[in-house]
Amino acid sequence: MNDWNVEPLGEDALLVRFGDRIDIAVNRQVHRVAAAIEARRPTWLLDLVPAYATLALFVDRAAFPAGVDPLREAERWLRQGFGEGFGLNDADDVAPGRLVEIPVRYGGDDGPDLEAVALHAGLSIREVVARHVAAEYRVAMLGFAAGFPYLLGMDRTLSMPRLETPRVRVAAGSVGIGGAQTGIYPRQGPGGWRIIGRTAVGLFDPVRTPPTLLAPGDRVRLIATDDMPAP
Repeated sequence: MNDWNVEPLGEDALLVRFGDRIDIAVNRQVHRVAAAIEARRPTWLLDLVPAYATLALFVDRAAFPAGVDPLREAERWLRQGFGEGFGLNDADDVAPGRLVEIPVRYGGDDGPDLEAVALHAGLSIREVVARHVAAEYRVAMLGFAAGFPYLLGMDRTLSMPRLETPRVRVAAGSVGIGGAQTGIYPRQGPGGWRIIGRTAVGLFDPVRTPPTLLAPGDRVRLIATDDMPAP
């Protein structure tokens, strides 16, 4: 477990960096370490936030006595944990997250970019939908908007650049493709991803506990509704 470095993130957090690219193996390492830290959670840890290739640790400065540098002590604890391998073996993996199935209506008004994605990929619309629902996705991270899941595992043939000019309004529940990623907009707002479908499932509700439907590490299956788009 040598491919990492740690750096301050403002005055109250540390950032552990495992790489600089979107990669399933790197993201798996992020989640492995996050789970190991959670298992031996120190009293000063306020929050753990995994991303594609980084892990942020937010520090409770009040948990340290006067005269002690909180970030330095937190970094010392972290480096000691890495030195011990956090009790992980190279063969260890994160326990499978929850499997959440999300129904999606593809095409039409719900998926205005579906045809463009099909043309770009050289596939029929039905083939695009079939490949998009065939994968079991993993929530790599949440970001951009509250509850927005960045999903890894999409068929690479469906990759497509974002729109040159983002839309001012993207409907809540819209399922989009941005590069080699797919994701779901939890609320209405602007966005530049290629919208191919939409779900009625609510991904974010501030009065729900927890407010987000999905969490990093969860597995997601997208289920096409019966009213499939025309070929």
